[in-house]
Order: sequence, then structure tokens, then C-alpha cells
Amino acid sequence: MRVAGEVEDVMLDPEEHESLPDGRFLARTKSFVRRGTRMPKSLQNTWDQYANDFLIEVGRTTGKMSVDPSQDLELPTQYPSEQPLIVEIGCGGGDQLIAAAQRWPDHNFLGLEVWRPGLAKTVSKAVAAGVENVKLIEADATAVLSHLLPEAYVSEVWTFFPDPWRKARHHKRRLVQVEFAGKIAHVLKDGGIWRLATDWDDYAWHMRDVVEAAEDFANPYLGQNPDQNDPEPERGGYAPRFSGRVITRFEQRGLDAGRQVHDLVGVRLPREER
Repeated sequence: MRVAGEVEDVMLDPEEHESLPDGRFLARTKSFVRRGTRMPKSLQNTWDQYANDFLIEVGRTTGKMSVDPSQDLELPTQYPSEQPLIVEIGCGGGDQLIAAAQRWPDHNFLGLEVWRPGLAKTVSKAVAAGVENVKLIEADATAVLSHLLPEAYVSEVWTFFPDPWRKARHHKRRLVQVEFAGKIAHVLKDGGIWRLATDWDDYAWHMRDVVEAAEDFANPYLGQNPDQNDPEPERGGYAPRFSGRVITRFEQRGLDAGRQVHDLVGVRLPREER
């Protein structure tokens, strides 16, 4: 999920912005901005013909990627059969999502993405693969997690290669934060898994800190797999590479540049233990 980000300061949406006591709204710092939506004619044709088979339409408030919190998606009815649900945040062009849907037909998959050409590519790959256990939502992942997914409904959430926001002054725009971890925890079943991966070292350190600081998660690899490049080289906390993660172009780009990929895992603690 390599997407840029910005602070929106127009079309202020109560669902997308921080509320002030006097009723005004402050723009929320986002981890993304919508990229161009123009598509080649062939991809547009695929979108026009098949998007309705895979896209879950959501009501909006005022923002283009906002969601109406009053709606009920009735997720079990969106799939041919009710099965454990895996959510990928930032599914991009669908390489990971569609490969997983083929590999695990006994699971349902939901991809969240704000880049329509990426969604169209995902639809094209889903059609070619003949999978029916995939649905997509074109919306801000934070809004979807906050308003559209039921509590304790999701088996796994995948956050692979989110934008690293490399400059220190932009680190606040990184998607993986303690507050975001709380939204993940809300939708995960007890014992559910949050899988993360990044090819930027300092984001890996940050992701580990978030997982271990989040009160609803445990790191099953606490103290394991230390990294000598880590500012705390003996601390560890990194997971083995997830065997279900395919090598996308984003990961390959990082590997070609000589960067190391770190996987992390957070296990959702039972609610009654808190």
C-alpha cells in the first residue's frame, strides 16, 4: 500500500475530522490521499462490467472517502457463504488479496482501498481467477474500521507495506499508531491476528512499539528474532515471514534496494481478561 497523504482542509466531515467544543471541526491528519482515478480503456471496461460483483457500495457523508456511520453493510449477506473474514488494508492492485482468496477458499476476504485504478485491477484479477470470496470497499480504512465493521467479527487484519512516511516530520501520518491499533482490536475476534510488514527499519521499530504498547494485543514473538540494526538490538519482537504473504512489487522494490523486510504479529487478547 504505497499511497501518499495530506491534511484535508475542505469539505470538513464530522466522520473524518476531530470535533471542537463549539461544533467546528479540525482536519484529521490522514495517511493517504486519493491518487488519480483515470484508467486505460480496457481497465475501465472491466470496472464497468464487473465492479458491481465485487464492490460493496457505502453511503457517504461529505468526504469522498467518508462513510455514513448509520448504515449496516450486512456483511454475511455480501458473500456466497458465511466464513471467517480476513481484511486487507490497502489492497493496492490486489496481488495479495486475490492470491489469498485462491489459496483459502474457506475464508472470505475484504479489501479496503482508496485508489480506484487499484480496485479495478483487483476486480480484473478476481474475474480472471474466478474467485467469489472477495469484496472491496472504496473508503478510508480508518472510517470503515470505526463505523462499518461489527465488533469482534474479523478473524485477521493485514497491514502490509503501508506508506512509511520517511521524513521525521511526517511520522505522525503513518497509519500504524496506538489509536489505530485500538480500531483494529475492536473489529478482531478474541484471539484474532493483526499481521503487519514493512521494508523500512524505523517503521518496523515503530510498529513493534505500537503492538507492544496496545493494551488489547500481545506480541507472540516478544524477545524473539533480534535485529542488530535495531536501536535496541537484543529486544527483538519480530515474526518470521508470513508464509501466506506473496511478494508484491512493493516488497520486491524494497528487496532490490537492499532493505530488510520485517513481519510483526499482534494477537487480540480475550476481552474478559482486560
